[in-house]
Amino acid sequence: MAKVSPAQFVRQVRQEVSRVTWASRKDTATATLMVFIMVFLASIFFFVVDLGLSWGVQQVLGLGG
Repeated sequence: MAKVSPAQFVRQVRQEVSRVTWASRKDTATATLMVFIMVFLASIFFFVVDLGLSWGVQQVLGLGG
């Protein structure tokens, strides 16, 4: 691999950054909202699964009231 001077490296980085297509504010907000919704749904799912497993273990061990 060829050696590149620090100045040339910075120029190449700036050139590559200018080629990047950045997401719009609306796209970013939509993606963020979708992440929060999915995290909420996953937390509800795992809470219900945890309750079910806890109940099952209590029944097997005879600890259920």
